[in-house]
Amino acid sequence: MKLDILNTNGEKVKDLTLNKEIFGIEPNDKVLKDAIIVAQSSLRQGTAKTKNRSEVSGGGRKPWKQKGTGRARQGSIRAVQWVGGGIAFGPTPRSYSKKQNRKERRLALKSAWSYKASENAIVVVDAIKLETPKTKEMLKVLNNLKLNDTKTLVVVKEYDENLILASRNLQNIVVVLPSEISVLDLASTNKVLIESAALEEIKEALK
Repeated sequence: MKLDILNTNGEKVKDLTLNKEIFGIEPNDKVLKDAIIVAQSSLRQGTAKTKNRSEVSGGGRKPWKQKGTGRARQGSIRAVQWVGGGIAFGPTPRSYSKKQNRKERRLALKSAWSYKASENAIVVVDAIKLETPKTKEMLKVLNNLKLNDTKTLVVVKEYDENLILASRNLQNIVVVLPSEISVLDLASTNKVLIESAALEEIKEALK
């Protein structure tokens, strides 16, 4: 597959041929789904916590004697059936993280990239350099590349302060480095705007 390398004005600079072993494989949907689940699970905090009867305050003595009152026997006013008592079988802090082996992670990334390539959702630019950290300048670049109305993953070789500041107010833009790209990033965005140097890093990492 061939792509045009553009400049930030949307003008063609030169041609680029994508590596079919990365951008042209038959996607493995099962591995791709597993990778997305792994990424989503790692985002869960797992900090939900309730107090059981040993952790709530009070209830140090038996509320009434065992027999002779006509009432049900009780050992503590902080048992689970009492108002203000402990919670039975409530959540406790835990990790939701899952694991996926290295070969599957690589295959999932290749599958995600192949889907993007088949959908013509990859836009390659020679470099993204902004003169000022203004949002309107970033919007101008996106408009030139016809990406202003779509959720876009911007992949750069290295972070530029002007780019970060200019794009942080745009809800449909996510800026990452090649080493930070996850399958979830690719699956949750409609287009990928990538610098040619960053694309070379991805080829080297996945070849």
